[in-house]
Amino acid sequence: MKLKLLIRSTSFLAIIACVLWATAFVAIKIGLQYNMPFQFAGIRFFISGLLIIPFIPNLKDKMLIAKQNFPKILLVGFVQTFLQYSFFYKGMNMVPGALGAMIIGSGPLFVAVVAHLLMPNDKLTRRKVISIVLGLMGIVIISFGRNKMGVAGPLVSIGILILIGNNILGGLGNILVASDKRRIPPLVFSSLSMIIGGVSLFILGLVTEGYQAGPFPTEYYLSLGWLSFLSAAAFSIWYTLLRRPGVKVSDLNMWKFIVPLLGAVLSWILLPDENPTFLAIVGMVLIALSLVALNWQIKKRGL
Repeated sequence: MKLKLLIRSTSFLAIIACVLWATAFVAIKIGLQYNMPFQFAGIRFFISGLLIIPFIPNLKDKMLIAKQNFPKILLVGFVQTFLQYSFFYKGMNMVPGALGAMIIGSGPLFVAVVAHLLMPNDKLTRRKVISIVLGLMGIVIISFGRNKMGVAGPLVSIGILILIGNNILGGLGNILVASDKRRIPPLVFSSLSMIIGGVSLFILGLVTEGYQAGPFPTEYYLSLGWLSFLSAAAFSIWYTLLRRPGVKVSDLNMWKFIVPLLGAVLSWILLPDENPTFLAIVGMVLIALSLVALNWQIKKRGL
């Protein structure tokens, strides 16, 4: 019984989603060796949305609900998939890798601020601010410890602004899902929004990048398959958690501090030129402390 409660708990499922997202960076790096960013992302999210459909119970009834609420699903697909990932790929292409990872890793801060402004029941507290500051310090230290910040060129400032925009869009997308009053089923929400966003990204790729026909090697298809699976699983879990009673958008997104932490560990394991450093270990400790501080607050509320 305790094991079942643990597996179904918000914290456990949030960690699973973040572990899946942490594996994306290596797969994206492989895929982008052979395909253009927007086309690759579009195919990825389109497949992800299709993968969810067989797991939607009472599909015919759920699709009727989706039809009745299509404008909301279209909006989430536009913001959460199309706009956010357009900003992500464009911004990451304009800044040094370590700087980009640092900005993306600061996402929970932007989500907390957006939620504070737009969600009346999700305000910043002293303990939450402490958790965010510790997490951000950890991200900064890990980024400095793994790579030189460097300079990517004269457009680096624009790239920084684009990545900050990516973080803000992520917060808005989460709030759109969490504040849905029509009770659109989470699996339907995640499936259709990714299909819509994926098609939009692919069309954007055709207009701005042209069409990359291949042929592609096996590792490209393996990376695409893994990215499609992890997006389907992680977003379905995340949308379900966002709709749980009592779950706050800012609290849930604090778990995303795990993503760069695990990304560093995976790099040490999978990449021959990556090794643990003292600074990276210190950064990880700070992230762990930020999550401990957060979960003391959540435990007090009984979530």
